[in-house]
Amino acid sequence: MKKILVVLTALLMAACGEQEPAQPETREPAKAQQHASADDKVGSKLLEVYKSPTCGCCGDWVDHMKEHGYTVEVHDTDNMQAIKEKASILPGGGSCHTAFIDGYVIEGHVPASDVDRLLAERPEGKGLTVPGMPVGSPGMEMGDRVDTYDVLLFDEDGMAVFSHHPGN
Repeated sequence: MKKILVVLTALLMAACGEQEPAQPETREPAKAQQHASADDKVGSKLLEVYKSPTCGCCGDWVDHMKEHGYTVEVHDTDNMQAIKEKASILPGGGSCHTAFIDGYVIEGHVPASDVDRLLAERPEGKGLTVPGMPVGSPGMEMGDRVDTYDVLLFDEDGMAVFSHHPGN
């Protein structure tokens, strides 16, 4: 099952225009301020997003986050694999874009409401992921169709359901 998820993730990323670059990108993802005071963290909505320059759904997700009050700094890159490795994305947990905010990783089409909750509750973990690209998640809208999907909280040991989004 794990191998199938890894293959599906690779296929989904290919659909977004991901290609293996000849030279890996040297810029590392910006690290959110992990040692900032609690006052500095409250209300911080600066989101750094790494995405393929050709992926439309990633741009739609960025727009979703902006519409919900986030300041977004976008970094287009042809080497998403290096970003995902630095973000410690687990096999089967990947999607098409990776973002960083306040010491957390946000992988894929995570709704702004879940990012808001993550920042308010500050649970232990590396971040949130929506593996794959579920129809109806932010940036993956297709008319009235909404598939059921989970937002997962992950760390180096695994993933657990953070929130459930029922389909229609």
